[in-house]
Amino acid sequence: MRTFDFDLFVIGGGSGGVRAARMAAQRGARVALAECAELGGTCVNVGCIPKKLYSYAAGYAESFEEAAGFGWQLAGAPRFDWNVLKANRAREITRLNGIYKSLLEGAGVTLIQGWAQLADANTVQIGEQRRTARHILVATGGMPFLPELAGREHVVVSDAMFDLDPFPKRLLVVGGGYIACEFASIFNGLGAQVTQLHRSAHLLNGFDEDLRQFLAKEMTRSGVDIRFNSEIGMITRQDSGLCALLSRGQRVEADTILYATGRIPNTQGLGLEAAGVALDERGGVVVDAHYRSSVPSIFAVGDVSTRQQLTPVALAEAMAVVDALFGAGPRELDYEFTPTAVFTHPNIGTCGYTEAEARSKFGKLDIYNSEFKALRHTLSGSGERTFMKVIVERKTDRVIGLHMVGPDAGEVVQGFAVAMRAGATKKVFDRTIGIHPTVAEEFVTMRQPMPG
Repeated sequence: MRTFDFDLFVIGGGSGGVRAARMAAQRGARVALAECAELGGTCVNVGCIPKKLYSYAAGYAESFEEAAGFGWQLAGAPRFDWNVLKANRAREITRLNGIYKSLLEGAGVTLIQGWAQLADANTVQIGEQRRTARHILVATGGMPFLPELAGREHVVVSDAMFDLDPFPKRLLVVGGGYIACEFASIFNGLGAQVTQLHRSAHLLNGFDEDLRQFLAKEMTRSGVDIRFNSEIGMITRQDSGLCALLSRGQRVEADTILYATGRIPNTQGLGLEAAGVALDERGGVVVDAHYRSSVPSIFAVGDVSTRQQLTPVALAEAMAVVDALFGAGPRELDYEFTPTAVFTHPNIGTCGYTEAEARSKFGKLDIYNSEFKALRHTLSGSGERTFMKVIVERKTDRVIGLHMVGPDAGEVVQGFAVAMRAGATKKVFDRTIGIHPTVAEEFVTMRQPMPG
């Protein structure tokens, strides 16, 4: 019987890879993890965590403006120091990197620094080292996609946004997905003049139509110059900064141009094809319902294989692999009511089906919409409004879609996601007593469906 150096070898130290390595080791498996950069992956280093910290920073500008309506008199105009924010963020990320390392070492995982490649179905090459493993897990995540473009050397991708030097007074954001919208909102709040270009007629493809139209209106109200049906033909550097020439002949000048036009699986240079691992049209690892690739000993989780690019999804997939290999056995994840948030200003929270998806799958629906000014803004002077929507399958009365644009939307929707996962009906929502006065109570006080 063949012997191996390890029971599990994990390539990639992001959220999914770290979770799989740590939990497998805690169950007695011999585990190694290879990572060529800092532990934590995109989420910790250049994604969720620093992005939300910067979102908090941007929110203070609004709070300072609103404070006067509540009787606070600020002595002089507040001053934002970009370098202080960058330094404090870097210190926190370094702390988190250390925690990840301690958790892995504490569980008994062998950490290997370097770029790992597959040599065959059970062998990994890291520099001059060769290690064998009974099972290999690919968890290398995704990376920003930058299209071919004249002048593409002048643009940046989302990974670079946290350490720009100097702070861009004029920012051009290209894209209409959640990353583009988040950075447009953040830098607008921090004081930049932000223009956002999107080649489509709407932001956030795949989100509910009412929600994305409402968000575009709110972002425009807050100062983001959103231009739909626009594409860049060429970018040049001039004495006054960067100049983007649009396909219709218009020009936009900026200090920084961010291309946030999607992400692709990070599979190049891993030796996957040589090992016989099948890839899809996006370059992602093709896996079955148990995250096994076309090579039985090789698995993949997270952004490198899934179409749901969310940290909690990667964590759940990692645990499913660990359970299959070192636990109770295979199980399939149910992605139907996966909640998600977008940290725009205002925030988005959503769970379940969009109205268009629900009509296609379930037929007759009852739709409940509500738009209002939150209590806070009756004194703040802000024009910000909140939008909430509930989608109900008429036949069963089950709540199958819940969408929100407003303060702390992610925090609000997370709780309702539990109810939706449990199969809650609109009648259950109606019988639930709300907490007053809160924004969240609106979800249990909507009584009149929209006509139609």
